Amino acid sequence: MSTPSTDTLIVVAIAVGLIAITVIPYVRSLRHREETNVRRLQASVEAGLDEPPTLHPVVDPAICLGSGACVAACPEGDILGLVRSRPELLHASRCVGHGQCAAACPVSAITLVFGTAQRGVDIPHVKGDFETNVPGIYIVGELGGMGLIRNALRQGRQAVEGIARHERATDDALDVLIVGAGPAGISASLAAMQAGLRFATVEQELPGGAVRHYPRQKLVMTEPMDIPLYGRVDLPKAGKEELLSLWDDVFTRTGLQVRSGERLEGARRDGGVFHAVTSKAEYRARHLVLAIGRRGTPRRLGVPGEERDKVAYFLLEPERYRGQAITVVGGGNTALETACALAAVGPETRVTLVHRSAALARATEVNRERFAQLQREGRVELLLQTAIGEIGADHVRLTDAAGVERQIDNDQVFVCIGGELPVPFLTTLGITVERKFGQA
Repeated sequence: MSTPSTDTLIVVAIAVGLIAITVIPYVRSLRHREETNVRRLQASVEAGLDEPPTLHPVVDPAICLGSGACVAACPEGDILGLVRSRPELLHASRCVGHGQCAAACPVSAITLVFGTAQRGVDIPHVKGDFETNVPGIYIVGELGGMGLIRNALRQGRQAVEGIARHERATDDALDVLIVGAGPAGISASLAAMQAGLRFATVEQELPGGAVRHYPRQKLVMTEPMDIPLYGRVDLPKAGKEELLSLWDDVFTRTGLQVRSGERLEGARRDGGVFHAVTSKAEYRARHLVLAIGRRGTPRRLGVPGEERDKVAYFLLEPERYRGQAITVVGGGNTALETACALAAVGPETRVTLVHRSAALARATEVNRERFAQLQREGRVELLLQTAIGEIGADHVRLTDAAGVERQIDNDQVFVCIGGELPVPFLTTLGITVERKFGQA
């Protein structure tokens, strides 16, 4: 019986050594990473940050290979992570529905869904071309559940490209009336210009969309985007001011005209043409594109005193409130950014953030850390599990989870609790709205 030669034993020893040098550290690194991910996931659950606010991925464990391709593809950082060799939403409240994780999965194990089993999300019924159940009416952008600027631009363009393939208007009617001039409406309008359609674009405020209501320097986008008739734009860290400046340049270079200060009040179909009535005019159009967003109507508190002039729903100029006692209501990004912007005005400005839940579950980690730093410095006060019961002339009345009431001095109230989906308006148009509980 032959025995291994010395040379063979040396080769085997070297091979084993190389494996030990490369594989063992790799396995240890994976194990350490998974242990870290488990701690992050537990921390999110304990802090109440495990509820995704919008479109988000759900992984089928029976299909998933645990390759980690989805983790690497997520542009928002460490939102996804491997736990027991399967991807988990470590920071669900920060997921904004990019969808790149699903696109990167090599075995299609990821489904993008709206809502969860506990929290439903109202979504208008739309088909693949963004046409609703009402023929000729299209919904694009945030109103359809996709809040990213890149997605809104793509949807506005694609909807109008589909409209351009239909028969053109032969009388004095427009080919399309576009309602809203945020990213989706701007893109739809430019696509209509590009296709040579007869169109008009109306906007109840000023062009630019909800971004105009954001606090100064708020980060509003992180991805490259393609704008019809304008080209590709790559602003990896664009603030509010940069994005508004971009829209101004788009209008200047393309000649796009928007009819500002004009709100759609109703529309009815007569044969193959819609008769749309706005606050300023009437239009006849073969198609309607609704790009009105979900925040057009701020959600209200519904408490006595909310009609007072000192109650506002967005912040534009923080300096105006220097030295005042201010109450901010809400627990999401807008609420925290508003509170931080006001606190930054100066130490003489007293800012109190009131939130009815036990955690700031809807805010990003960056905003929570910034707020926590101001809290440590004594520049903001946080009242969790607390609600406003009444807004007085110089005070607000608060009630905590135990039912205990207190009163604090107040000069100004900012209500930052999101916007109402315009369900009644959509219903008058005949559009079906579905409440989705973790559905694709």
